[in-house]
Amino acid sequence: MANPSLSEYLAQSQRGLYQSVFGPEYLMKQSYFQVDTPTGIFNTTYGRKVWQALNNQTRFFNAIPRTVWGNTAGWRVRTDRGADRSRPVTEVGNLPVVNISNIEEVSSLPRIVATTFGASVKSVFTAQLEGGVGDVLALENENAQLDHVKEINEELLAGSAYIVSGGAGTSNGTDGTTFIVPASIGKHFKVGDAVSMTDISASGFDRTSGSVVSGVSGGTVTVAAGRTFANGDAASIYSRAGITSIDDVVAEDATLTGAVAGGTNVRAYNFTQGGRTAGDWDAAAYVGSGSGTARNFSLDYVDAAIQKIRENGGEPKLILLGHDQYFNMERLLNVNQRYMGQEEYQVGVGSERTFPGTRTGLVLATYQGIPIMPDADVPKSVDSGDTVLGSNVYVLDTDYLEIAVAQPTQYVENRDYFAVNALVVRGLLYTMAEMRCKNIFVQAKITDLNT
Repeated sequence: MANPSLSEYLAQSQRGLYQSVFGPEYLMKQSYFQVDTPTGIFNTTYGRKVWQALNNQTRFFNAIPRTVWGNTAGWRVRTDRGADRSRPVTEVGNLPVVNISNIEEVSSLPRIVATTFGASVKSVFTAQLEGGVGDVLALENENAQLDHVKEINEELLAGSAYIVSGGAGTSNGTDGTTFIVPASIGKHFKVGDAVSMTDISASGFDRTSGSVVSGVSGGTVTVAAGRTFANGDAASIYSRAGITSIDDVVAEDATLTGAVAGGTNVRAYNFTQGGRTAGDWDAAAYVGSGSGTARNFSLDYVDAAIQKIRENGGEPKLILLGHDQYFNMERLLNVNQRYMGQEEYQVGVGSERTFPGTRTGLVLATYQGIPIMPDADVPKSVDSGDTVLGSNVYVLDTDYLEIAVAQPTQYVENRDYFAVNALVVRGLLYTMAEMRCKNIFVQAKITDLNT
């Protein structure tokens, strides 16, 4: 008998390897025999697709128009007509006194948002084995893209001023200050933000500077060197490290936050006039506040916001709110529903659509012809007792809102093992952009609402 070929020999040697009384794939796919690695590659799986248990919706980001940044670092805003420059004149009367308009300068520069991911070369290989998740780099890249846009949406909807429940003069033995807010509020503060403090005992602003946030853990925010926060003080955003939020834009100076007399200090942009001061032009956004006292949602509050916007020369294009206020608004509108026939009706803003409703009844779709858009990331208010209330409601003229993009999202991959001194592959997504509002007079916010 001739000697078998190499291929025949290998075939015979493997005969029966995957055949037994336990079934043909017993040794091949018993993933529960495998030991889970620290990176979670060998989880017991029933398919390679990893489903999301996270809310990745980015409705507000999709609703705001995107534009190219352009050759500008800011703009100027005319805030008055000039005192007594226009008046009736008799046939031989004197002409009005010559005066000029008040022109304010607004500085606006792009902000950078970055998202990273990585995987070791071993995990890249083992992820392809039975029970693995497949191409782990592609999986993490896909997840990072979702996280990147979600981060932008959360920054666009970050709250700007909150009452703190306490703090400490030092943090881990270093020269710094910590303050505490409810855990669900902590995400509104980002590392690199500058935070100013309104002292409840002194009832005074600190408008001249902000303390930079060096760390956020749950509801504990560490601010590098500066101030000692006490229970009842207010912490407000002096400047953002990331993208300016709509709550920064629709902010009114000296707005009462909780029981803090004198209000809080929020700066939407880096004004060349040395910061926002009460009574300046940038105190003109309408804020319907309960001064830290919770109140039930009412259509009267929305009507007042719409009225203020129209009085200032704008026309509301979007009502932005959380899902809690969305259902509160639906219940109020249902009371006055007129059923003259049903027809599915949706309204679009940007690339987003409202929930389907009826053309004749205002439910779910519009109010006074204005699209209603719920977003899970809309910030919530906190009362003077540190209790988280319902979400805010924003009435916006989106004609004056835009996300100006200096650099579209870029993807960078690094496989230089010597540079990182490790056998890992790293990826980076970054976007350079900023939200700009060219008319804050025609934006409005309603706060201190119950859920």
